[in-house]
Amino acid sequence: MSARRLTRRNLLLGTAALAPLMARRAHAFGEKNRFIPAVARHKGRWDTRLSGLRRIAWELQRRTSVEVVPDARPFPLSSPDLFEYPFLYFGGEGEFPPLEDAEVANLRRYLTYGGFMLADANDASDGAGFDASFRREMARVLPQNPLAEVPSKHVVFKSFFLLDAAPGRVLNKPQLMGCNLGKRAAVLYSQNDLAGAWSRNESGDYEFDVSPGGEPQRELAVRLGINVCMYALCLDYKDDAVHLPLILNKRR
Repeated sequence: MSARRLTRRNLLLGTAALAPLMARRAHAFGEKNRFIPAVARHKGRWDTRLSGLRRIAWELQRRTSVEVVPDARPFPLSSPDLFEYPFLYFGGEGEFPPLEDAEVANLRRYLTYGGFMLADANDASDGAGFDASFRREMARVLPQNPLAEVPSKHVVFKSFFLLDAAPGRVLNKPQLMGCNLGKRAAVLYSQNDLAGAWSRNESGDYEFDVSPGGEPQRELAVRLGINVCMYALCLDYKDDAVHLPLILNKRR
């Protein structure tokens, strides 16, 4: 099997096995074969969009047939358990304290070994709040790979649905930001509260209004979330990898 057909999960598990820090007892193979969002637990308000993550996992299964566990599992950023999950969500509302050195080092290792992180400003901030804190920490985690605008031709906009925008609960910024490691986007960052558009309350109703585009904008946010998940599940894409059979074959 060529390297291009390896999943992110296989890469993470294979690389982590080489490091004593990653040693852990084996878990059930069946669950490891499913998509489960991991959530970064930091010292700020990190847990306001857990229902949104569970919802996007459900939508991923419903629309693509990818097998999921509709859960959202929080971990400290220093935890070696991160290496069992190819998708990490880092969100929050408002500022948060600086990460510990061990958290910075472990997150850098996770991203370098093939992990993917979706960052999401739940407060839709720009230059303050979560945005300021997250940019500060990414400058520590990947100092040689600064955040930059993700071009509209990037494969994340065609990994499942064909999209030309990146809305969330709001549309403050038309583009995603990202950190590249080589040709791979290891980090994608939305300042539009992407998971806020997915979140539902216990009654099953959407938790937040979507502005300015209403329900059509929410649907686009869901489609973007599915594209991001599909991108996270594959180690690499060709630029023309826009069809489901090829994407799922790569995942296998």
